Amino acid sequence: MSSVKDNEMWRRGNREGSALFKKWFEGLDKAANEGQWGAYVFVMGSLAEILQNFDLPIVFPEITSLQTAVRHKAPELLNEAEDHGYSPDICGYVKADYAVQVRGGQHPQGRLPTPGFAVLTNACNTYLKWGEIWERILDTPLFTLDVPGTRSVGTQCWPGDEQFEREKRYVRIQLEEMIAQCEELTGKKFDMDKLHQTLTYSNRMSAAWKEIIELNKNNPAVFNAISDGTAYLGVNNVWRGTKEGAEYFERLLEEKQWMVDEGVGAHDNEKHRLAFIGVPCYPIFREFTELFTDWGGVFVTSTYMWFASGGNNLGFQYNLEDPLDSLAEVTLIHVRDSMDSMFHPEQIVYSCMDEFGIDGVVYHPIKSCRTTSTGMADNRRALMEETDLPSLFIESDMMDKRVVSVAQMKNRIDAFFEGMEMRKAARLQEATQ
Repeated sequence: MSSVKDNEMWRRGNREGSALFKKWFEGLDKAANEGQWGAYVFVMGSLAEILQNFDLPIVFPEITSLQTAVRHKAPELLNEAEDHGYSPDICGYVKADYAVQVRGGQHPQGRLPTPGFAVLTNACNTYLKWGEIWERILDTPLFTLDVPGTRSVGTQCWPGDEQFEREKRYVRIQLEEMIAQCEELTGKKFDMDKLHQTLTYSNRMSAAWKEIIELNKNNPAVFNAISDGTAYLGVNNVWRGTKEGAEYFERLLEEKQWMVDEGVGAHDNEKHRLAFIGVPCYPIFREFTELFTDWGGVFVTSTYMWFASGGNNLGFQYNLEDPLDSLAEVTLIHVRDSMDSMFHPEQIVYSCMDEFGIDGVVYHPIKSCRTTSTGMADNRRALMEETDLPSLFIESDMMDKRVVSVAQMKNRIDAFFEGMEMRKAARLQEATQ
């Protein structure tokens, strides 16, 4: 009898995601070699739906930068940026991208178009300073979207609320300003019918992505939120608002539902269901994941899947009868939720710990991203006061292998799992007495 894993469904989404990612990079390389400039955007508030209206090559520098680390090319780029005066303490994504730009867009996966336009949001303070680098060295015109954030934990407001409606109008006016700037830069007229089609694809993608995330409530989990989830996030961002992106996530949902029906998990030896807080360690990406899976640890959810999906994890649907107004509404919800998931990650754990069967939490602050890392120690303290979940606090970096100590990390991870297994054994013994 053939194994379930011999079925065409097994890891189909990973294969198709890799193919789409390759296609995206090939498209950027082609655009660069033809002299086209690109629109540079970020995962929290990309406004890709508007930019696609103008047929612009869309570059996500967070994604292109992290790929240099995954492919072990980041050290030379970081060194080059530091030789040019950039501090070792600032965002590694920024330094890698700076070095790529001064090299004329040369990237390990092909050439990147020059940033001819950039969309920034206030979701991350680094976005604003990053854009200023392009403006200074390449005369890149910038558009900054100011999204009103929540005032404190639990103060999110929703459509129909007077405050929300005021803030939505504020966002919509900015979107109209961005459209006018794009029309001036490209010489093309904005097409509302095209936005309608783009939002239709985004609705399909978002609905499927939310269902996929929720399928990890099943035991065993159908995907690892770090290794598999990061690959899905890449497609979620770079193919957002496209037919290819919508079909990919619908096929991925089909695969994950098949796994649930067959009782197949992402890993054979799932023993510990974990939540991950922070950004992965890309310089040793595969090894980092294996430090946990070797113990039977599977990340069933992560805050990264929330903020790095730009809000698509929520499953909100655009109102296609009023596309631009709905885009303003959902952008406000998405970006604000992304910010909240970075600054109050313990709230995510509270909201899903029972449904996802979480029995441990891993906090991973990183040297070069203060936005996601500042406050993690306090978040962990709050978690410990509110729950009895065991937690692990390990530090490394998302780009810079010089500050990644695999041996030290392994010692702490091993101790974490040893403690979890002793805890489970003690509880089992109590239950049988």
